[in-house]
Amino acid sequence: MNTPPPHPIARVLIVEDHPQVAELLEAFLADMPDVSTLTARNGEQALARVRDSHPDLILLDIMMPRMSGFEACRILKEDPQTRDIPIIVVTALNTDTDYERAYEAGADDYLRKPVNRVELRMRIQSLLELRRLRQQLRPSPPDDKRPTDRRQQP
Repeated sequence: MNTPPPHPIARVLIVEDHPQVAELLEAFLADMPDVSTLTARNGEQALARVRDSHPDLILLDIMMPRMSGFEACRILKEDPQTRDIPIIVVTALNTDTDYERAYEAGADDYLRKPVNRVELRMRIQSLLELRRLRQQLRPSPPDDKRPTDRRQQP
């Protein structure tokens, strides 16, 4: 019986300025066997961590010092190198305007604090699986950059 190869460890970046909330989110994910976590305390740190660590998914707070989560999300989604990283906004903001701003900035999902552990884990698993499938469907770059002509030559 052939078993599929295990998924590689997915890196989840937790961007949260309140250390207790960051620790709680880390604890919620600690026993997920195929997930490891990284943290950043504000939007600027998040952008640097993304460049250095290339996470597979980002949990992003909105109300942070120096740079809001809305701005960090917009910057990440405008960059061709980072636009495919799923972003789940995790925030206490809960008006329709907040939801709209998050999605307009490029967020893939939105969770209100306090976060339900099961819901968080399910959404992370779903977005990571979607990312894996998209990466599998993405065509490989050709070895030779020249266009190929498949017509028969006379």
